[in-house]
Amino acid sequence: MIRRFHDAITPAKGTSLARSFSRLGWFGFWTQVALGALPVAVMAYYMLFSRVISNVRTGLAFVEWLAIINLAILAFTLFWSYRYTRLARRIDDPQRRPEEAVVHRAAWTGVVASTIGLGFSTLVLLIESATILFYFLKAPQAGMPVMQTSGVEGLHWVSTVDVLSIVALVFMLIAELIALIFSLWLLFRTTVSSLEYPKPTVL
Repeated sequence: MIRRFHDAITPAKGTSLARSFSRLGWFGFWTQVALGALPVAVMAYYMLFSRVISNVRTGLAFVEWLAIINLAILAFTLFWSYRYTRLARRIDDPQRRPEEAVVHRAAWTGVVASTIGLGFSTLVLLIESATILFYFLKAPQAGMPVMQTSGVEGLHWVSTVDVLSIVALVFMLIAELIALIFSLWLLFRTTVSSLEYPKPTVL
């Protein structure tokens, strides 16, 4: 059964590895750009306008640092997807073709970076969701007005910006997941025979 599944997903021997790196690299790059634009826009809005709003709900400081690190990892996976396309050109050129170990290592780097980004996105999303849930649980069962209050209660309010940040984190999570899937597939492609790196047939 496992052997049949392996044969079903294994590409043909004449399939180009360079073409796979190029197509998935560009597709992953533009997908992450589209999905990562919302978190960047939310952070830009927060940096530009949160200072002028009084009694803004304050969150945990380390969550903000986690979010910044998460964006940095997303930027790295975005760059790495672009690097896949540059690596594809080198693979396609017999004069500049890197060793198979170099290609394998590049795919592994993408897998590790995407996995770390996925973990950070999940952690930040869980903390933010739990924080908002905690505020709602403290409110009367009839509901909590989504508005800012004065005094101490001003620190325990929820607005549409909070919901927007949750949506942005979900988009970031999807972007990292897509990058991980593509990197895993490219890692698998480096282990099987291709047009550029043929492997002997095992009988």
